[in-house]
Amino acid sequence: MLRYQMQRFIMLVAILFVMLPLTTSASAEPINEIRQLIKEYYIDDVPESVLSRSTAKEITNGLDPHSVYMTKQEYEAFINGIEQRIVGIGVVLEESDIGIKVISVIKDGPASKAGILPGDIITHVGGTSLKGKSVQAAIPLISGKENTNVSLTIEREKTDRPINMTIRRAEIHLPTVESDMLGGNIGYIRLNSFATDSSKEMENAIQSLSGAEAFIVDIRNNGGGYITAAQEIAGFFPGVEQAFQLREKNKNPAIYPAVHQKQQITGPVSLLVNEYSASASEMLAVNLKEQKAAKLYGANTYGKGTMQSMYAFNDGSVLKMTTARFYSPKGIAVDKIGVLPDVKTKKNDELTTAHYDLLLASLKDYQAFPSLTNVETTKKFTVSMTKEMEWRHLGNKSVQLLEVGGKESSVRIAVKDGKTIEVIPEAPLLSGGKYVLIIHPVWKDKKGNGVKKGIYLDVTVK
Repeated sequence: MLRYQMQRFIMLVAILFVMLPLTTSASAEPINEIRQLIKEYYIDDVPESVLSRSTAKEITNGLDPHSVYMTKQEYEAFINGIEQRIVGIGVVLEESDIGIKVISVIKDGPASKAGILPGDIITHVGGTSLKGKSVQAAIPLISGKENTNVSLTIEREKTDRPINMTIRRAEIHLPTVESDMLGGNIGYIRLNSFATDSSKEMENAIQSLSGAEAFIVDIRNNGGGYITAAQEIAGFFPGVEQAFQLREKNKNPAIYPAVHQKQQITGPVSLLVNEYSASASEMLAVNLKEQKAAKLYGANTYGKGTMQSMYAFNDGSVLKMTTARFYSPKGIAVDKIGVLPDVKTKKNDELTTAHYDLLLASLKDYQAFPSLTNVETTKKFTVSMTKEMEWRHLGNKSVQLLEVGGKESSVRIAVKDGKTIEVIPEAPLLSGGKYVLIIHPVWKDKKGNGVKKGIYLDVTVK
């Protein structure tokens, strides 16, 4: 299971780039152009009392919450959010008693190159103590403008004295797609944003999960991005020919196709959503649900079913304006409604529930045994048979222990006697974790008779 987490900016956007460069003086806002664009393209009629306001931001404040006039700097920050670009040193942090602890270090980022390690504790930034400070309070001290320096004091285990280092801040491009292989050959793909390179990263993720028999695609906390990316991502799901329906002002509804991809997701698909899955995420979710291309797990999505178009001006400023509402290809509304999952789950249980259901679906011909509850983290499992067994041919995969929501746990098998073996996990079980112990029907008794049916049982850990 991916343990990598960091705070993410919820963008709440489905964007179509129009980017019409309009002439305006260097010192004045393009008020007249903005008024004209709103009259022609804004999704709803706007009263003159709003259009007659004196500044661009006052006018857009009278529109819906997703329409806004941005300066050049605001626009650049907005696009960086979609593209998962940040400026900093590249660390994931949490609070510690003596400072701020480094949980993970982003590969090839400034911190990685400077030698910062997971487990390091940042005690001071530029001489300012971080003792007792929250991560939110520490981030503004550590981050800053690109190509500027930050001085850190580090406490590290097994070192006698603090480590002082100076790191140059840089732009860091976070992956928009992350992937891992979960236990039971179930591919996990997390899509963080619908960005320019998301379809390419998605293709790479699917290729890296070769051998997956089912997939979990995670769009929790994904606030959207480009509608072109939504079209491309939809094309990875077999049988999905259409992406969404758009309804613009004074135009007939138009259905947009999915962009078919050569690399396809195979097997059953579960899609994870929550209340922060918005906009382009909801485009994908309502589409896959309607076309039965995935089973949705989680909570009702955000309910932002509008698309914004971008209009650029010569001074670098940009008008982001709602110009359409989107629906499923067959016309199911999303705006102010959201997408209802097929399986409602408790918060943060989306992944474990989906994984468990996929595991059980793959074990439909196996017999369920009574669960083991509140076992110790050092638990050893005893398996007893009714006949003398030929244990010499035990294979490595005859017994599997799978963490629900995570990976396969390595186990070794110790023969106790002719009828009994012991399954011993190579590492302690996760406290509070849930596992599935699977015994496959590959064993034979002394007379050469094979076990007719596999078994499985649930295991919960104290």
